[in-house]
Amino acid sequence: MKKSIMIVVILALSMVVCGIGPAFSASGTKFYTIGTGGITGVYYPTGGAIARIVNIKKKQHKMRLTVESTGGSVYNVNAIMARDLDFGIVQSDRQYQAISGLAEWKDKGLQKDLRAVFSIHPESVTLLAGADTGIKSIQDLKGKHVNIGNPGSGQRQNAIDALNAVGINPESDVKAEGLKAAEAPGVLLDGRIDAFFYTVGHPSGAFKEATAGTRKVSFVPILLPDSFYLKFPYYARSIVPISSYPNAVNKTDVPTFGVKATFVTHSSLPEEDVYNVVKEVFENFDNFKKLHPAYSLLTKEGMLQGLSAPLHKGAEKYYKEVGLLK
Repeated sequence: MKKSIMIVVILALSMVVCGIGPAFSASGTKFYTIGTGGITGVYYPTGGAIARIVNIKKKQHKMRLTVESTGGSVYNVNAIMARDLDFGIVQSDRQYQAISGLAEWKDKGLQKDLRAVFSIHPESVTLLAGADTGIKSIQDLKGKHVNIGNPGSGQRQNAIDALNAVGINPESDVKAEGLKAAEAPGVLLDGRIDAFFYTVGHPSGAFKEATAGTRKVSFVPILLPDSFYLKFPYYARSIVPISSYPNAVNKTDVPTFGVKATFVTHSSLPEEDVYNVVKEVFENFDNFKKLHPAYSLLTKEGMLQGLSAPLHKGAEKYYKEVGLLK
């Protein structure tokens, strides 16, 4: 009997250590981790906002959410699939690619256990350049020193897609850097790069930092043909609101394109726990919207758009209960 108990204890401990399923406290509270992105972006405070709302009722739901800064969308998907993370914030294009077995998942195949929970704020693929570089359009990046984003981030593929769309080879036509988003503003202001891409909701701390230095900078329009949007249906035209960045050279909003941030999980997470996460966010919707300026245009109906992975059963249950889903 003692031997059987010991085996169960060892198995339970190994599940926690290996990231298989949530960790439990002595009181039976389950600890779930949300993978986000860099601390200067919108993903990190978004994860914090979700955790803060759900944790108000942590005793009732016996569940507590924590937030982890990560490398971004690709990392979050892979960590969720490996059960190293429980939830994650992922660009809508990366969700589509993962569930379809494309891009970074071409060799790994379909990520069949990925589940959508809800979408959040729109994100614009944003290009910022030193005003002294002569970069007025994305086509002017040829031969320039450009940060396209770190491997494992969603923005890197967005930058590659945009460059390819205008006939620029990211590997040979630009001097490409793979810096994290948090590093790029300082490197641009120091003159070590000419421009950088960052896919983010606005206003963004990274761009506030980048526009507040002594080097004058400007947001660069990204104008792409209709064929681009037919090829990549998860992209949509967008703008960078210049009112958020009074120190930029630009005087009017800058056209670009974008995606949506989405909240995802693994199919094996308990239905009740995912249901409670969705319920707390949606029943505190007005408070949630106030937690970051990027959420200002959010609607409950809009939070079910931009999702290509199947809905988690817990999320689906809540949406059907309140009439958001038939």
